[in-house]
Amino acid sequence: MKYTTRQQALLLLSDGTIFHGKSIGLSGVAFGEVCFNTGMTGYQEIFTDPSYFGQLMVATNAHIGNYGVNEKEVESNTIKISGLICKNFSFNYSRPDASESLEDYFKKQNLICIADVDTRALVSYIRENGAMNAVICTDDTPIEQLKVALSSVPDMKGLELASKVSAKEPYYFGEVNAKYKIAALDLGIKTNILRNLSGRDCYIKVFPFDASYEDLCSFNPDGFFLSNGPGDPDPLDSAIGVAKQIIADDRPLFGICLGHQVIALANGVSTYKMFNGHRGINHPVTNLISGKGEITSQNHGFAVNKEELDNHPDLEITHLHLNDGTVAGMRMKNKNCFSVQYHPEASPGPHDSSYLFDQFIANIQKVLV
Repeated sequence: MKYTTRQQALLLLSDGTIFHGKSIGLSGVAFGEVCFNTGMTGYQEIFTDPSYFGQLMVATNAHIGNYGVNEKEVESNTIKISGLICKNFSFNYSRPDASESLEDYFKKQNLICIADVDTRALVSYIRENGAMNAVICTDDTPIEQLKVALSSVPDMKGLELASKVSAKEPYYFGEVNAKYKIAALDLGIKTNILRNLSGRDCYIKVFPFDASYEDLCSFNPDGFFLSNGPGDPDPLDSAIGVAKQIIADDRPLFGICLGHQVIALANGVSTYKMFNGHRGINHPVTNLISGKGEITSQNHGFAVNKEELDNHPDLEITHLHLNDGTVAGMRMKNKNCFSVQYHPEASPGPHDSSYLFDQFIANIQKVLV
């Protein structure tokens, strides 16, 4: 194998800390909030998940790219992360059904990656100091120039990003003759959510993030869905208003991740930015209704205020995160509405929580009877 020398590169955090590495080949700079994901597989799904828009991803798995990419294993039609930081980047891949290498995939979409970084030290630093903005540089831009540019990058708190990843026009998913019709508000929806709904005999019309309640009702749906997505939920006035109207009419409503937070805000319960957030496919959750534990896929940097939920007369906490006690799910006592902070549609897994889609269908069936 021919030895090649790669360009020196660096990661500059907003507090001035620098981590060194090497470029995988693409030259330039990339800005975003640095975060880490603890999943040992599923990197392609992570990179294409709209919820990661605006973030620089640190991969904790030591090897990234070793099984290439497959065009069917995407959560959206483009890469959504701002850049990648990893330890060992695999230029070669060994999976028979891979369509191309991760290197070629990145080149096509102009994604900047820095490898050979001490990711264990970096993750430890983020855990101790919290999520913060950062910049990847692979083109020898002077440090002082990078610091100036980084200082102008907005903080994730208060940042509305759903509009950046939502569909511009409504579209359909599933079989037109399916038994149930679902109106989905796209705040950054993952394709596998649509697959899970379609697999349960649903025909889905996906609406842009700022669609009105009247727009959604024009589809004459049997149920409503509020999707996952990036950024702070607080600025999403339109989506919060839509959630309020769905709840007021007591229509079947299911929310995941950002959609879960929007439902909380529609009920007057606040959200807050977490110190680090939860990102990985091995997060333990307890179901307070069934008493069972679930291993879940999670990706969020904001959470719902637990104290306010506990004191809300119409809301009940249904799931708790076992690592830190944060709210992982809730339901309304007097309405046909529930939501979770994690991802029951997880691909490649785990699938402990896929029953939540069945619960949504059951809630719809109660109304149709």
